[in-house]
Amino acid sequence: MSGIWPYVAALIPSAGVGFLFWLVIKNMIEGDRKERLAHSQWEAQRGGGDEGKADSGPSANGEKIS
Repeated sequence: MSGIWPYVAALIPSAGVGFLFWLVIKNMIEGDRKERLAHSQWEAQRGGGDEGKADSGPSANGEKIS
């Protein structure tokens, strides 16, 4: 049983870095979601959202978007 502790000690830093990575990515995704929600609420409040979409250029297949 005492032979397992060096392996556990070697894996703890990797697990800690993995946890920090997960925490950062989770907070980035939540922040982006909240920012998109706030932006859509702001555009709905000012009555916008359709002004720039009338002439947005060609789509991926070359057709005109109207």
